Amino acid sequence: MKFTALVAIIQDKDEEEAIKVAKEAGAGTVTIVHGRNIGLQEKKVFFGLTLEENVSVLLFILPKRLSMKVMKALRVSFDLDNHENSGMAFTLPLSHVAGLDNDELHKFEDDIKITL
Repeated sequence: MKFTALVAIIQDKDEEEAIKVAKEAGAGTVTIVHGRNIGLQEKKVFFGLTLEENVSVLLFILPKRLSMKVMKALRVSFDLDNHENSGMAFTLPLSHVAGLDNDELHKFEDDIKITL
């Protein structure tokens, strides 16, 4: 089975909803990293405080066949194709993977059998 890393960067406030959307599309385990989005333009300053946008980076390891389904669900749900939206998603091919949960592997195998 070939695997892909799906990385979704979304606003912190949308983290729980994004995980829900991804899981409904077939994703399993997710790793969450919190960060800040710093763009090309200066951030707004309000009473001397710089307003930076907090983001969540969601990392999913998925079978290649499933990754586009999950990505499409996130794209549609969070309007990621809109350039004014601060989110993005992308995939990276994985050549070697270790440490995946056996139950999750069996779930992926079962899901693939059902779709064939």
